[in-house]
Amino acid sequence: MQVTVVVPTFNEGPNVGELVRRLGDAVEGFDAEVLFVDDSRDETPDEIRHVATTSRVPVRLLHRDEPVGGLSGAVVEGLRAAHGEWVVVMDGDLQHPPEMVPVLLETARETTADVVVASRYVGGGDAGGLDGRWRHLVSTASSLLARSMFPVRLRNVTDPMTGFFAVRTASIDLAGLRPRGFKILLEILARNKVEVVEEPFVFGERFAGESKATFANGLRYLQQLTALRFGRLSTFALVGAFGAVMNLAIMWGLEQFGVHYMPAAVVSAAVTIVMNFLLLEHFVFHDLRSEGRSVWKRAAQSFTFNGIEAAVRLPFLHWLVVLTGMPPVLAQALTLVVAFLLRFVFHAQVVYRPRKDAPDRVTPLTGEPTGTTRDEE
Repeated sequence: MQVTVVVPTFNEGPNVGELVRRLGDAVEGFDAEVLFVDDSRDETPDEIRHVATTSRVPVRLLHRDEPVGGLSGAVVEGLRAAHGEWVVVMDGDLQHPPEMVPVLLETARETTADVVVASRYVGGGDAGGLDGRWRHLVSTASSLLARSMFPVRLRNVTDPMTGFFAVRTASIDLAGLRPRGFKILLEILARNKVEVVEEPFVFGERFAGESKATFANGLRYLQQLTALRFGRLSTFALVGAFGAVMNLAIMWGLEQFGVHYMPAAVVSAAVTIVMNFLLLEHFVFHDLRSEGRSVWKRAAQSFTFNGIEAAVRLPFLHWLVVLTGMPPVLAQALTLVVAFLLRFVFHAQVVYRPRKDAPDRVTPLTGEPTGTTRDEE
C-alpha cells in the first residue's frame, strides 16, 4: 500500500521534529512519505527541510505563499500532490497520535472503506486534549449540528469534525471540493458518496505551541455548513417561519377577542405543533419516513418535544413581558427564533434519525457492500 501522510501546518516548527520521528516509527513496513503543506510565516519551512535530511521516512514540503482556503485548502493541495493511493490527513501538533496511522491503514486494507475516520466519540475514543469545557461543548455541538444537517451521509459518522482520517484518493472528486476554513472531512463526506468506517482514538495534548482555534473559525464553520447544506435546513426554516407566522396570527387574533396572552400562547402553540409536524412529514423529512418508525411514533416524539419546548418557553415569555415591558407578540417571536435550531436538531437526530444499518455500511473485503448510498436532497 502506497501512502502519503499529509500534514497541513501553520507556525508549527517546534512540533516538526518529534512528529516526523514518531511517524517514521509508525509507518515502518509501509511504502510511505510525509508531505507538509505549509502556510507558515515563521521558521517552520526551514525546520521541515532540516528534519527531512535525517528522517527515516521521505519528507516533502509544499509551501504556499497564498493560503487559499485556509487549512482545508492546504489539505486539498496535499491530496492533489500526494503520491500515495491512500492519504492520511493529520494535524502537526501531535494531538493526533502518529501511532494511530497504521491502525487507520490496516482498517482501510481490511475493509471496503473509502474513508477511515479517527473518531473521538466512538467506543474507546476520547476528546480529553481539547482545552477546557467550552471547547468540549463547542466540538460536541458542532458535530451534532453537522450530523443533523446531513443525516444520511453522516449516519455512521460520530466525529465529522475530526481532522484525522485516511482517504482513498480515487474515491473522491477533488475538483468538486470547495475548501474553506478548517473542517475538510465534512466537505469530503458531504460532497462525495463514500463508504466510511471509524476507529476510536484519544485526542492528545499539544506537544508545543498554542491552539489555532478562534471565534472566526467558528463563524467560517457555520458558513461552510450553510454552503454545503442549504436544502433541508432552508425547507425546515420555511416550515418554521410559516408556523411562526400562524402562531403569532392566532395569538394576536385571540387577544383581540379579549383572551389573556398566556392562554392565547398555549392555544397557538398547540395548533402550530400539529400543523408543523404534517408539513415536516411531507416537505422536509419525506425521504426519511421509511427508516423504521411508524408515523404515530414520529408524531408522539415530535409532539412531546414541541410540547415540552413550548412549556419551557412560556415562563420565559412571561419573564420578557413582565420584566422588560416587551410587547407579548414581539416576545413570542423572539422565543420562536431562539428555539429554531434546537427543534431542527431534535427532529433530525431523533424523530427522523436514519437507521445505522441502512445501505451505506462498510463490509469486509470477503463480502459484498450491502447497498448503495442514497443521495440527499
